[in-house]
Amino acid sequence: MISATDDAQPPINILIVDDLAENLLALEALLRRDGVAVLKAAGGEEALELLLEHDVALALLDVQMPGMDGFQLAEFMRGGNRTRHIPIIFVTAGSTDSQRRFRGYEAGAVDFIQKPIEPNILRSKVEVFIDLHDQRRQILRQRDELDAHTALLEAADRRKDEFLAVLGHELRNPLMALKAGLQLLERESRADTAMVIRARMGTQVMHLSRLIEDLLDVTRIDQGKIALRLERVSIQAVLESALDTSQPKVDAGRHSLTIDGPSEPAWVTADFTRLSQILSNLLTNAAKYTPPQGRIEVATRLEPDRVVISVSDNGVGIPLDLQAGIFDLYTQVPGSDARSAEGLGIGLALVRQLVELHKGDITVHSDGEGRGSCFTLRLPRSM
Repeated sequence: MISATDDAQPPINILIVDDLAENLLALEALLRRDGVAVLKAAGGEEALELLLEHDVALALLDVQMPGMDGFQLAEFMRGGNRTRHIPIIFVTAGSTDSQRRFRGYEAGAVDFIQKPIEPNILRSKVEVFIDLHDQRRQILRQRDELDAHTALLEAADRRKDEFLAVLGHELRNPLMALKAGLQLLERESRADTAMVIRARMGTQVMHLSRLIEDLLDVTRIDQGKIALRLERVSIQAVLESALDTSQPKVDAGRHSLTIDGPSEPAWVTADFTRLSQILSNLLTNAAKYTPPQGRIEVATRLEPDRVVISVSDNGVGIPLDLQAGIFDLYTQVPGSDARSAEGLGIGLALVRQLVELHKGDITVHSDGEGRGSCFTLRLPRSM
């Protein structure tokens, strides 16, 4: 029987072919039930047209029809890719000697039913083929679902391998710089030169710390171990903190930075440190993916129940095929220089997770490659 979980599935089609209208109506009445559609044809040509349009679980063919008889129709069905595997039951009012049966089975019949038809016997036979068709349909659906899951796992595995390769590169470079700095300090006696070397080493240590903290944050969120320290905070104060953190990246790219916001204070209930982290990540991302001397704009506007912050740039933009997954882990947009290749591709994923913890949402818009991008953050407003 068709399972209850398949209610949304299309009906299973049964084809009946007979040149007498009363026979068609009688068979349809016998076979009609929920989940089954009975297709009727008064001749072979009409039946072939229906078979071109519909997937059929079983065909009941009258043997003796004018023009194309049941045997000829079965032979045509066996010659088509769509129809060659459809089970056929011949319905006959005439004799079924061994020669006629042999011809029927040779044409692809699975059974013969003699007229007058015993309703219970017909229903039992048809039920077997309905169940078989339903099971085959479920197997095909499960196969498709398995293929989809397999594709997702393969994609995740590729992304994991790519991430590990990037992680190795990102960790190796600062470690090599630190090692070289230590070797130079061992040979360097001048205090001013040693101070420069230590400063460079300190930059690399900060880079390593940032990478490790981002990795730990993603893990903490996935495990539900990040607890926000919520308080009523000013967006203007959070933005100042975020600018202090991201300013070195903005200055390194010689970008112009414009801040536009409301004259009245904007308040939200948030974790000050985490919200500052969200905004600084967006600003750093804009600086990273904008060629030198670019333009970055931060705009804040107030809605009745929300604070809306947008961070836009005129940088490399986001290809249309990448925008849907830009907040996924390990996703990075190809950049215009070596600086844009830095990082692990977890910054925007972390931003989205932190925004969602604040009951907000974040979206991105870009007209495509080379046309900049705009990230829009929306947070519940605190009055």
